Amino acid sequence: MTPEQPSAATSTELLSTDPVDRVIAYHVRTKHHFNRYARSLGYLDWANQPNPFRRFDGAELVRLPLLKPDDEPRSPSYTAIYRPCAVAAQSLTNRTISRFFELALGLSAWKKAGESEWALRNNPSSGNLHPTEGYVLLPPTEGLDLKPGLYHYAPREHGVELRADCSPAAISRLLAPFPPGSFLFGLTSVHWREAWKYGERAFRYCNHDVGHAIGSARIAAATLGWRVALLDGADQNQIARVLGTHRVDDFSGVEPEHPDCLAVIWPAEGVKREASSVKRMEQIPLSLDPEVVKEWASSTWYGKANELSREHGVHWDVIDQVAEASWKTAVEHPIVSLAGTPIVPVGTLQASQPTSDAAAIIRQRRSAVSFDGRTAISAATFFHLLQRVMPRAERPQLQRPMPWDVLPWDPAIHLMLFVHRVEGLEAGLYMLARDPNKLPFLRQSMNPELEWTPAPGCPEDLPLFWLLQGNAQRLAAQVSCQQGIAGESAFSLGMLAEFEGRLRQGGAWWYPRLFWETGLLGQVLYLEAEAAGVRGTGIGCFFDDPVHEVVGIKDLSIQSLYHFTIGGPVDDQRLMTLPPYHHLRHE
Repeated sequence: MTPEQPSAATSTELLSTDPVDRVIAYHVRTKHHFNRYARSLGYLDWANQPNPFRRFDGAELVRLPLLKPDDEPRSPSYTAIYRPCAVAAQSLTNRTISRFFELALGLSAWKKAGESEWALRNNPSSGNLHPTEGYVLLPPTEGLDLKPGLYHYAPREHGVELRADCSPAAISRLLAPFPPGSFLFGLTSVHWREAWKYGERAFRYCNHDVGHAIGSARIAAATLGWRVALLDGADQNQIARVLGTHRVDDFSGVEPEHPDCLAVIWPAEGVKREASSVKRMEQIPLSLDPEVVKEWASSTWYGKANELSREHGVHWDVIDQVAEASWKTAVEHPIVSLAGTPIVPVGTLQASQPTSDAAAIIRQRRSAVSFDGRTAISAATFFHLLQRVMPRAERPQLQRPMPWDVLPWDPAIHLMLFVHRVEGLEAGLYMLARDPNKLPFLRQSMNPELEWTPAPGCPEDLPLFWLLQGNAQRLAAQVSCQQGIAGESAFSLGMLAEFEGRLRQGGAWWYPRLFWETGLLGQVLYLEAEAAGVRGTGIGCFFDDPVHEVVGIKDLSIQSLYHFTIGGPVDDQRLMTLPPYHHLRHE
């Protein structure tokens, strides 16, 4: 079986005028099937492999302090970042913004094989292609030796490029609705970086990677005692203006960036530090003032984006079409409450708590390329890991646990688990309802003959159900594009999204957000696997409808968007590992 090859007309247009219908049409046409894959080039055009590092020629580069692991600010323990008020809030300085970027989007290592050398990063990416770019909009801050303005993060140099500046007063007006000490964090995608390898399915993978980056940024912020909230009320035109992706001349003749999202980051103790603002900051908006955004867009801008590939060969028009169809045009005005104390629903866990520091877990994260087919994990460890992916607090009036407090919507993703080697738990197929209120919907959408028996030994507050008993290793590998890693692990899973209903009710712009949630799930699973002494890897290649047939899903009410697998890794001894910033010593 080979990928469907592109013809002279590389894409059929998504013809409907209804954005939701167009998004659904894209999703259906980019499914993998047993007899054919989604459309792609069918081979890797190595001569035009995209440059993984974007730079803006003419923008001033400011190197951030290259901190050692033991330098201040030092990392808290991995468990501390999940405990309310356990990490003291750091001030915004050159050192803390350096640590934030390092752990969120920085390099984790270089791999070398012969003459080839490539970088790994702390934020995972499909195929290590890294379509995601990061930005910060910084206010005037005492102790921060950076000019107020918008900066693009350059991970290879571990520096920031000044893209825009304007009066401190204008930035202050933009940040006025948020807690003291706030700054903005933004993400964009270069779709070409993924399309070069994956063709039409690349839009899916870019949004997985956005979700991974949201997760890595939220967790990096937690190591500094910072809070993060996604500004999901803003429309994408506002995001484009803030991040400068609307500036056609700055991207003339090179690969554009798609504005994905903005978030606000602030010290968790910021509200307490200024008593006069406590009442005003009992809640914050998840949107921006349109007039202030327009004022910001008239700033002085610097730099032109570099070219990432000399030639593109095939241009995948359908990616542009689905990006347009899912473009968020509605400006909403949701708010998030700062009242209450966040709780972590892990009180009934039986697993021993890992003691490694959080930064060490983040830096050591890798995607396993193969598993040994022998390593098992205990049921207690398995339950502990699943507790971490549960976003709901036990008492709804309280805030969700980190990192789920970053997403302002109710969970839309549930887990179908292929359990292979979990000691104390029968092998078979299980379902985790990440929102217990959705249990009736899940059961109605699947084969009525499934058992739905509570998993034995499972904590009472974990809605995990046994569906089918038996060895599922071959089935897991088969539906994951015949990849052995799905069956040779301790367990693997498919992330099932509440699909058509969410799109019809919320709008086509929900489509990327479903993938963001799966990416955030993947980030939590990656780090939990490392903390448990095993390793995980995301699986973007799976046969969509055969996955659905496993549990009898016959329509678009539920769709599988991402797979993941965790087990005992087998390292490739042919590869040499080098320190993440060894190259800077020679520059």
